[in-house]
Order: sequence, then C-alpha cells, then structure tokens
Amino acid sequence: MRNVPRMLSMMLFGAMLAGCGLAGTATGTAAGAAAEAEQARQAKQIEAQAQQRLDEARQADDARRVQAEKDAQ
Repeated sequence: MRNVPRMLSMMLFGAMLAGCGLAGTATGTAAGAAAEAEQARQAKQIEAQAQQRLDEARQADDARRVQAEKDAQ
C-alpha cells in the first residue's frame, strides 16, 4: 500500500512532463507556421518586385520601338 501513493505521484509527474512536451510541440508548430507565413509573404513581395521590373522593361522596350519607328519614317 505504501507504493500506491508513490506510483500515483510518478504517474502524475509523468503526465505533467508529457503535457509540457505537448506544449513545447504546439509552440514549435506555431513558430514554424509563423516562419512559413513570413516566407510566403517575402516570396509574394519578391514576385511583385520581379513583375514590376518586367513591366518597366517592357514599357522601355515599347518606347524604344515606337521611337525607332518614328525615326525610320
């Protein structure tokens, strides 16, 4: 009978440690999700910048073409 309280104490202690592990896992998962969201935001920003550069290059090319056509006349 003396071992029952000790055994219960050990089980509670084990459950408490398991709970801490789960909390750590949840925290790690949340941090990972936040990091992925930040990467996605940065990827969208890089994509938008690249698209802007392409648009600017296309406009410059169009302007050169129009000027070349005017000069050819």
